[in-house]
Amino acid sequence: MTTMTRTLNASSASVLTRFGGHRPLLWLALAMGALSVIALVGLVVDPRTITGMPLWEKPLKFSLSILIYSVTLSWLLGQLPRRRRLAWWAGTVTAAFLAVEIIAIDGAAVADTTSHFNVSTPFSTAIWGTMAVSIVIVWAATILVAVLLFRADLGDPARSFAIRSGLIIAVIGMGLAFLMTIPTAAQLSHFQGIAGAHTVGLTDGGPGVPLLGWSTVAGDLRIPHFVGMHAMQVIPIAALLLELGSRRISALRDSAARLGILVVMAALYLGVIAVLTLQALSGESIVHPDAAIATVSTVLFLAAAVACAVIVVRRKRLTTGTESSSVTTSDVGL
Repeated sequence: MTTMTRTLNASSASVLTRFGGHRPLLWLALAMGALSVIALVGLVVDPRTITGMPLWEKPLKFSLSILIYSVTLSWLLGQLPRRRRLAWWAGTVTAAFLAVEIIAIDGAAVADTTSHFNVSTPFSTAIWGTMAVSIVIVWAATILVAVLLFRADLGDPARSFAIRSGLIIAVIGMGLAFLMTIPTAAQLSHFQGIAGAHTVGLTDGGPGVPLLGWSTVAGDLRIPHFVGMHAMQVIPIAALLLELGSRRISALRDSAARLGILVVMAALYLGVIAVLTLQALSGESIVHPDAAIATVSTVLFLAAAVACAVIVVRRKRLTTGTESSSVTTSDVGL
């Protein structure tokens, strides 16, 4: 048992230190940290607003998001034992076009206009077109990294599943952004230079969750997009926490038990994204769920909790039975 614990500890430490050293992504992360500070200052000192939101709110959100994404992708690329050159290029292309995207967003903010869906002037159209192309390229590069990770031997089965499923779900979450680029019926019937929206049921703007800006009075497609994208952090972190928890919980020392829990978690995550997407498309705010959404959400979480409990209890019984059998055999030998 001590040997297994030492192996887990050494394995966890190795994972935490393998950030891959992908310099373009890490330099981008550093730049995003600096931009986040600038945007935060702008949020405090600049009272201007766009579509009802503070001018610097979007640059701050995207700077932080790109920072987290860059660090995570650098770590994921560091897990690859082979095809590192192709992975390096995928990371470099991602870094370049994420930089293009944030430049477009900040440029629009400096010009006192909105960046997303804005085709009201040639300048605005150029900004939105550049962003759209950049987003598609980043999405394609992420799919390539997901394929490389699926083909690679990542060692521990539970951790491998967490990395792969987290990235696949993130690709799905990123893909949900395409729903926002579809012009609404109101935009098509009375075009005013905006083609696409993240709010469903009302126009963009209006009351929202602080900082995140998610609508509190209508559906908002940014929510499933955001939740889905961050699966690439949430599920691998859950795997690492399970490995750390195995030091105290014997049932978690078996990779099969951790794998089972992570499979349940990935299924729950997909279920939550589906519920959030349907809720947004129905024009319902996340802070005012109807009975159907509340019921389905509750059932999802309860089912996941029960499934995880069953996995742990079964594994604990097997572990206890094995230890008892070992003790009995030892006694017979004496």
